[in-house]
Amino acid sequence: MTMTVLLLGLVAALAEIVGGALVVLRKRWPQRVQEYLIALSAGFLLALVFMELIPESLRALGAGAGLFMLAGYSVLHFFEHTIVGHLHFGEETHREVMISRMASLSTFAGLFVHAFFDGFTISAGLQFNFALGILIFAAILLHKIPEGLTIASVMLAADRPRRMAFLASGAIGVATMLGVASIVFLNGVSQSVIGYAFAFSAGIATYVGASDLIPEINHSRNRLIPLLVFGGMLLLYVGKRVMEAFLENGA
Repeated sequence: MTMTVLLLGLVAALAEIVGGALVVLRKRWPQRVQEYLIALSAGFLLALVFMELIPESLRALGAGAGLFMLAGYSVLHFFEHTIVGHLHFGEETHREVMISRMASLSTFAGLFVHAFFDGFTISAGLQFNFALGILIFAAILLHKIPEGLTIASVMLAADRPRRMAFLASGAIGVATMLGVASIVFLNGVSQSVIGYAFAFSAGIATYVGASDLIPEINHSRNRLIPLLVFGGMLLLYVGKRVMEAFLENGA
């Protein structure tokens, strides 16, 4: 059973890396394409917040989750605009930079936490009920490529090296594997600990999506860009609905 769980976790992690590779392997992306990818990423992140992170944190912590969401949002605002405000969208360093480097690190941190709990969920589901766990794995796999695409796109838009963009997608894949493996050692983990992580991550992702990415998207004169935000939301929504359908059929 352990080998099967690890193997499925590896498949999910590799899907993450494939998503990053789709962005990185192209030698140079036109700015318009980068705008498309950032718009998809913004929608994906915001859908992740409102459809996954907030509900899970509220389920675990109740009304107290709001404080940790606010903390995640505030910490990022403090570092990005109080400590290193000069990095805002990178205007002072390079005119082609679309978002700040701090925003790219924040996106990475939020997706890393989310990917860890994706892996944790896969492992827990497989060990609780193997058939049900397979369905959960399939549903989570659906958003792994978009997730890898998201972090690689954000890294490139922040003028990070292509190698770093690829390594970021690989690191998030590693986070998935860590989540899969951790269930072996953390069978007694408190639900509240998971709630704290989700709530804090929700605040971070909200800030990145709404305060960093959306304003940059709104600067574009391309009318298609705002519509692609909804496309990013749809990616996560479809994955969630497919998972719910699988769970209902498996029940």
